[in-house]
Order: sequence, then structure tokens, then C-alpha cells
Amino acid sequence: MSDSPAHPATDEALSLSSLLKHAVIDGAGRMLGKLSDVVTRLRDNDYPLLSGLVIGIGNAGHFVPMSDVSSIDPKAIRLRTARVDLRPFERRDGELLLKENVLGNRLIDVARSALVKAYDVRLASSGEGWLVTGLDVHKSGWFHLGRHEEHPARDWHSFLLLMGDQRESSARSASSRVTRLKPAQIADIIESASSREEEALLAHVHEDPELEADVFEELDDNKQAKLLHARSDEEVAELLSRMRADDAADAIMDLVQERRQGVLDLLVDAQRTKVLTLLGYHEATAGGLMGPDFLTLAEDKTIGDALQAVRSATTHQPEVLTTIYTLRSDGTLGGSLSLVRALQSAPETPLREAADSHLVVASPGDDIIAVTTRMADFNLLCLPVVDASNKMLGIVTVDDALEAAIPRDWRRRRS
Repeated sequence: MSDSPAHPATDEALSLSSLLKHAVIDGAGRMLGKLSDVVTRLRDNDYPLLSGLVIGIGNAGHFVPMSDVSSIDPKAIRLRTARVDLRPFERRDGELLLKENVLGNRLIDVARSALVKAYDVRLASSGEGWLVTGLDVHKSGWFHLGRHEEHPARDWHSFLLLMGDQRESSARSASSRVTRLKPAQIADIIESASSREEEALLAHVHEDPELEADVFEELDDNKQAKLLHARSDEEVAELLSRMRADDAADAIMDLVQERRQGVLDLLVDAQRTKVLTLLGYHEATAGGLMGPDFLTLAEDKTIGDALQAVRSATTHQPEVLTTIYTLRSDGTLGGSLSLVRALQSAPETPLREAADSHLVVASPGDDIIAVTTRMADFNLLCLPVVDASNKMLGIVTVDDALEAAIPRDWRRRRS
């Protein structure tokens, strides 16, 4: 269910770009000047309500509250009064200027997970006043044929603004729209954003620490290293504590050498132990690709026990739970069982009977080609990595194998 409100009952929407060309008429029928900008405040999960207009008189802009506006139509803006406060307009905290902060600026098209430019803003009258209801992100044709006011607009809530003052209640609404994007989509947007856009987006992502960790896992190495460099050791450690251990280990190695130990010392014990283990392997081997989290049960347990273990493994990434591994009495790897096969089996079935004992495994020193070829040949979602005594060290998941195998300049292919 969408968090966006239903589209308000309004008259036909007007084009801001068109209104900026027209005159402002005072209560005595005299032309004061032209519309210079529109002042509004963002509202949490609602359409922005216009609070006033900025009228250009001479070389200065002057504020007119919406209470003094009699009508707005495609030809002119009419005021109720002939008296206008001639003090120059000064923007206040929390105010958004539609021309200055929206028109011509980039924002996130949430549905398409892309940065787009706002070419026009739609305004409409409702029972509570004039609202900002939509945006036109459609480019003009060649030689600027076709007017923006003739283009179809999309709902305001389909976009996330990355410019202007968003310190009011709108921050909660914006952050909720960010969570509609997948971490990889947010990472792609960050990598193509300007420094100011990047800063605004990261501020929204920071509101959800788990999402922030997922986004950093998806960033390319150079961007991730740059962003981590700008944070303190304490902030980096806090972020890395929520990341998968293999991604955290990669991030540690991308830090300048003199910072690595300081960040490691600040990690919680369990995460530090996992990261230190992974740092002992070359990144281009199965040991460097594997994650230390996986699900194992003694082979004398039942399918019911295994499914309960899956339910309880709430701190594990979902991809590592696609395969359940069984252990012999001596702790060595005995077999593997897909989650689908487990769900299709009777709960009382012993794992010894249900698991496949014909295992496909990797050694920690196997290279990326060996790992990916093996996973492809046997249609594996996870490949267990074992030591010389056949004890599990970790697993390589298919997403990590693909990321390692795909050429770096193919990973962020955009249209």
C-alpha cells in the first residue's frame, strides 16, 4: 500500500513555467510586475501548500501571502489588495522556492530509480488552498518544439527532491520514499549524483542504519572508499558492524593503511573476528570471496529442526539460507540440502537421509574462475569452502561470485 495520499480534488492544474511569463495585477487593476517565484513548504506525506508568491517589481522581489491572492489563471495573477509590502523578499528557514529550488534541478524519479530534471511544476487549487501536485520531467523536443505546459505531468509524490531546505517534517516523507528503492538502485544514483545531491541522499539513507549498510555494500570500491574516508573511525566502525563480514573486510582494505587497525579495534568482537579471518585470504580466491555466515546442523537432526533454524536465523542474509549444510559427528561437512527440498520433505525426516552427500566444494585458495565455473556447472546458489580436513570455513554465494566475475566497467551499465 502506498504512503502517498490520494490525488486531491482540484481544478485543472496550471503550469508554473507559463505563470512565470504573466503579469500580477493588484486590487485596483494595475500591473505590479511579473511572478518571480512561488513560496511553499514541504509537508509530511501531503502535497506542498503554497504560502505566498514572490513578485518582481523593478530589480527586487517582494513577498505576497496567499491570503492576498484573489485568483490565479493561465493569463494573470490577481490580488485582492492594491497595497503590497515593498520590503525585499527574504527566504525563511523551511521555505522552498519552486523556481529556484525545483525548476531546472535534478531529483530522483523513485519509480524509475533515476535522476531526472524538473522542467515544469504543476499547481492546482483545492479546498485548503493552492497545492503543488505534479512535475514535468519530459525533455523538450529538438529546437524546443512543444511547450512544457502541454506535456503530461506526474504526481509530486513520484519524486524525491534533493535540493532546497528539507529540514521540516518533509524529511520523514522523503526518507520513506528512499526506502522504496533497492540498495543497488540507491548506490547507482549516488554514483551518478553531484556532491550536493549525494550529500542530500546520504542524509536520507542515514536515517535507516540497516539500509545505509546495504547501500554501502553496493557502492563501487572507489566511491565507497571516498565516502568512508570522510567519516571518523567511530562512524566507519559503526557502519561496518552492520555490513556483511566479507564486504566489511573489503572496505577495511580500501581504507588507507594507517586507519585500518583503528577501525578494526572499534568493531564489535564477533564482527572483528570474522573480518580478521577473511583478511587472511587473497580477495581473488574462494577464501576472499566467501562469507563466514552459513547454516549447519548435525546430520541426526530432522527437517523440522532445520526449518526452525532457518526461521531463527534472522541476522543472516537471506541468500545464505538457500542451502542447509549437515555436519558429521566429527564436525566435518556431511551433506547439503536446498531450502526448497526441505520445505517439500516431511518434518520428521532425518537430515542424514534428505541431504545430498555428493558435495561440490571449494578450497580457500581456488581462484575466481574455478569458483564460478564450479557453481555454473552444478547450478549452485552457494558453494561451501572447506579446509584440508573438510571442515566448513564459509560459503560463496552466487551474487558474490557474479560480482567478482563480471568486468568492473560492466557493473554499472546505464541506459
